[in-house]
Amino acid sequence: MDNPDSKRSPEEPVSEGIPAPEGAANLIDTDYVIGQDNITTSTMGVNLDLHGKVFTISSIVVLLFVILTLALQDTIAPVYSAIFGFLTGNLSWFFILAANIFVVLCLGLIVSPLGKIRIGGADAKPDFTYVGWFSMLFAAGMGIGLMFFGVNEPLTHFGTSFDGGSWAPLAGAEGDTAAAAALGMAATIFHWGLHPWAIYAVVALSLALFSFNKGLPLSMRSVFYPILGERVWGWPGHVIDILAVFATLFGLATSLGLGATQAAAGLSYLFGAPETDITMILLIIGITIIAIGSIMAGVDKGVQLLSKINIAMAALLLFFVIAVGPTLLIATGFFENLINYAVHLPALSNPFGREDANFSQGWTAFYWAWWISWSPYVGMFIARVSRGRTVREFLISVLLVPSLVSVLWMTTFGGTAIDQYVSQGIEAVRDAGVDLQLFIMLEQLPLSQITSFVAILLVVIFFVTSSDSGSLVIDSITAGGKVDAPKPQRVFWAIIEGAIAIALLLGGGLTALQTMAVSTGFPFTIILLVACYAIIKGLMSEPKPA
Repeated sequence: MDNPDSKRSPEEPVSEGIPAPEGAANLIDTDYVIGQDNITTSTMGVNLDLHGKVFTISSIVVLLFVILTLALQDTIAPVYSAIFGFLTGNLSWFFILAANIFVVLCLGLIVSPLGKIRIGGADAKPDFTYVGWFSMLFAAGMGIGLMFFGVNEPLTHFGTSFDGGSWAPLAGAEGDTAAAAALGMAATIFHWGLHPWAIYAVVALSLALFSFNKGLPLSMRSVFYPILGERVWGWPGHVIDILAVFATLFGLATSLGLGATQAAAGLSYLFGAPETDITMILLIIGITIIAIGSIMAGVDKGVQLLSKINIAMAALLLFFVIAVGPTLLIATGFFENLINYAVHLPALSNPFGREDANFSQGWTAFYWAWWISWSPYVGMFIARVSRGRTVREFLISVLLVPSLVSVLWMTTFGGTAIDQYVSQGIEAVRDAGVDLQLFIMLEQLPLSQITSFVAILLVVIFFVTSSDSGSLVIDSITAGGKVDAPKPQRVFWAIIEGAIAIALLLGGGLTALQTMAVSTGFPFTIILLVACYAIIKGLMSEPKPA
């Protein structure tokens, strides 16, 4: 499989679109050339460079799905509910166990000698600064989710913990306000901490390693070369890439749908705009058009610039709430929540014999499937911008730093909402719909009109960066691993992402969005478990750094 003597200089090209390793690296010896199975044509001045089988099957199936969902709106919703219930009810243990494996692998690599290996070769230099790199990976990773669930989830878990029952995490802390708040925050951090970022890290590291160190296409199939050998360029590889396309599209559509519902709720709350399907459709169309403009500007001028703007705005909103909200409670709560998270982590991550069935199935299993369905998109995007980092630096940055930021975010927004309800008796923040709770929480603080408008802008820009980055990733997969395919192809996928989000919203609302994320996450979980073996084998074959 490997050629141990393949330590090429930067001047020696590997294959089109993938930079050669800089310094010592163990290239895989294969005759496959990136794009060799592609269809290259120019029609009416539009250049196309597509992997015929992967693009054709993916696009036809997705288009049929959109058409059928829109045509059968009244009959499709119960089907989505049944599928979601079956997958989360019967396979929650599988999702929870798999996510645990990903965390253990990442933490093990951080402390192992393999952590010294550098992505892109021993002498590779990072392509982006820490600020640009972190902004892109965090904005791509879970921006819309933090906005949507930042107030709702801590408040919900606090409420169910206080009341007790199967929806309460770990059977709750019935009647104990302090214990319920601690358990609610621990459960929230569990869903936004190490586990989701470990899922992203596994995909990103595997793609970066086999592309930038081994010289293979930046595509999920490349990760399976240690197992499938040259067969990875045939139908086994086609199936892997097609599954990656489906997982990415429907994972993205879930987030875009959530973003549209929250933005519509915010506009209705601030300006009295009608909170209807038409409003959400217009929002999705408008934001997709902005995303297309970002696509045409390119990664440096488009995604990176928007990501930096978004992170700056999110930081301003975060620190504003810390400053004018219950500052001392947030400051002390950050460390208390970390401790509570660590204390409850073993029980929350237990896949078997759970008494809190509704919580572990309806929350945890859905989240892990959602993160996994997002992982090809987030992982490939992180891989593209992470060349030049060591494995240890990469994993610490991708795994630990965003987890701490998520803890701070949830402590600030969720902790403030819980304090408003418990200490001030503001029931409106508890009783509001999930897409409106953020705005009700901000209403209790100074300058609420401004901060609510900033929150809407954040959702919109997160929406744009997600669509832009997702189109970049899907285009790379359907272009046979090329990272420099014609931009019209990315525009096509941006439009498709918006169409899926619209179809799912009309065909079943939030349940439909969640169902497709779980449905595509299940088969891809199996792929990621196999990828764990490939990562270890690939890293062990790399030249050992001094």
